[in-house]
Amino acid sequence: MALLKNLIQSIFLVWLLFGFSAQAAQIYITDYASDADAKVYVTQYQSDANCIVYETAYKSDNDPGVWFFTKYKSDARATIYYTKYKSDASLIVYFTKYKSDARCRY
Repeated sequence: MALLKNLIQSIFLVWLLFGFSAQAAQIYITDYASDADAKVYVTQYQSDANCIVYETAYKSDNDPGVWFFTKYKSDARATIYYTKYKSDASLIVYFTKYKSDARCRY
């Protein structure tokens, strides 16, 4: 049952953060885990990541795996909380320097 719940949460997160839209996924970073849609752990290794993310300066970028960080929660499509521990994370991401590498492995 817990495995099914985790699978459903993972699918929801992928849709929320990497879904098809006309704009980059607008992300708001919160200081509180209870406010977040996803707890995110940033890894130094691409092979450890569930999702490879490219950070953009333009919210009009429309490629999958592209995140635009917004200053306002009301503008965001998803709210994330950065965790220090991989075991607490619902999403493990690696930030890439190359837009063409952005993708999610689910």
